[in-house]
Amino acid sequence: MAPLGGVRYGLILLLVVIGLGLLAGRIVILHVVDRPFLQGQGDARTLRTDTIPAHRGMITDRNGEPLAISTPVVTLWANPQDLPADDIQRLMLARALGMELDALNERIGRYSEREFMYLRRQMTPEAAQRVLGLRIPGVYAQDEYKRYYPAGEVTAQLLGVTNVDDAGQEGLELAYQPHLAGTPGQRRVLKDRRGRLVRDLQLLREARPGGDLTLSIDQRLQYMAYRELKAVVAEHEADGGVVVMMDARTGEVLAMANQPSYNPNNRAGLDPRGLRNQAIVDVYEPGSVMKPLAMAAMLQTGDVPLDTVVDTSPGWMVIDRFTIKDIRNYGKLTLSGILEKSSNIGMSKLVLRLEDPVVPAIYRALGLGQSPGTGFPGEATGSIPAPVRWSSSQWAALSYGYGLSVSALQLASAFTAIANDGRRLPPSLLKLGQSPAGEPVIDPGVARQILGMMDQVVEPGTGARQALVPGYRVAGKTGTVRKTDAGGYQEKAYRSLFVGIAPVSDPRIVTVVMIDHPRGEEYYGGAVAAPVFSRVAGNALRLLDVPPDARDPES
Repeated sequence: MAPLGGVRYGLILLLVVIGLGLLAGRIVILHVVDRPFLQGQGDARTLRTDTIPAHRGMITDRNGEPLAISTPVVTLWANPQDLPADDIQRLMLARALGMELDALNERIGRYSEREFMYLRRQMTPEAAQRVLGLRIPGVYAQDEYKRYYPAGEVTAQLLGVTNVDDAGQEGLELAYQPHLAGTPGQRRVLKDRRGRLVRDLQLLREARPGGDLTLSIDQRLQYMAYRELKAVVAEHEADGGVVVMMDARTGEVLAMANQPSYNPNNRAGLDPRGLRNQAIVDVYEPGSVMKPLAMAAMLQTGDVPLDTVVDTSPGWMVIDRFTIKDIRNYGKLTLSGILEKSSNIGMSKLVLRLEDPVVPAIYRALGLGQSPGTGFPGEATGSIPAPVRWSSSQWAALSYGYGLSVSALQLASAFTAIANDGRRLPPSLLKLGQSPAGEPVIDPGVARQILGMMDQVVEPGTGARQALVPGYRVAGKTGTVRKTDAGGYQEKAYRSLFVGIAPVSDPRIVTVVMIDHPRGEEYYGGAVAAPVFSRVAGNALRLLDVPPDARDPES
């Protein structure tokens, strides 16, 4: 019996050894011989986390009209390693994508070692479906969103743009990116090695759409302001210009137009100058439009009576070796006459009577030299010189609008104090729920006196007569300022300005017009900028249903 038991034991042991050997061999085969195959099979059934795109919030005007919306688009991508090498199929793909075959082959070759490359981003669903309908291996689709701007170039600089990933890059799109951008969702899916969805397993996080943004802009007024601005820039062959219209009761910006501009929906051949929102980010010396504000500062001291008369003869004067001139000798002028004739001599003589720097002080109180606080990217603060050892010529220059820099938006905001019984309203690019209290800067009586003087400036026979609006009383001030470069003031390059308030009896709008370097014989603010104000303000008052207040209905 013993030998038989030993044989059985040996047989069992042999079977165990053979089994272990087979197992070891199988392990070797799996890890060495079959490894590429198994790795491919593992890739063929993969758990992946997909991103669910979030809808970007809409931007609307104050009346709910869309200014920026996100529309569904399709991005096509490919795995270069799965694309067919057949020239016919590649030619069909290239034509469907609107590409040359050589360009497609070059792109495929460049990404040949990778598993992902874009074919065409942000296609319309219909165009993408025509490509997918070819059923070419290795071509896949991905849902995305693309920003569209219904108003095009009319609101381009204010709204800004988004990039190909729908993230804000300029303007309000950038300023309110956290608010507008939604939160992408996530889902766990099972896909094959070609990226095709096998099974939707689990929703990990729902996509949350971005918040909407309601601007203070009235699209009707914006279109109108842009149309008039574009026309006058073309007529005078100017470098550009801006129009800013503010609600005199709330500080809301009703229109903000810029020239040059661009089409944000098609940026091919874009002029870089068109990207700048000149109304907010550019500053310049404002010139004579500052005279009403400087006059208010002097009246408020009590040292300049309302019935003051200034002798401006002989039409020029020398201060600190600098010669200050008027266009001609106006002789004796009242305070209203100084504003009407825009006398630099009159303003200089008035301000030199005072001992305190009241003019720069009121400029600062009106928000000049400070950030407007709109949150717009790159908004300019401007500058007012510090009161350290000022010369008499600097004091005089500030009184007629030189020696400081402001933006068009700051200028409009400053004049809300004249329109609003001395209370300055900060500018807002967003629609407000209620009117702000404003900041008292000018004595109410003084503000009404200045408004009355500006009313007399815009009368038939004056230099600002082209700003008249039929049916309405208009208060305003012209300005013509020489441009500067690295060498100082340029000889024949000007900015033409007009600031207007309407209607005088119950101010509703404050409007600033600036035309940059008008060419030709006409370059004065009264001849170039004032007519733009007349057309823009007239249409705006009618659209806003503001009752006429003209003394003479036939005027």
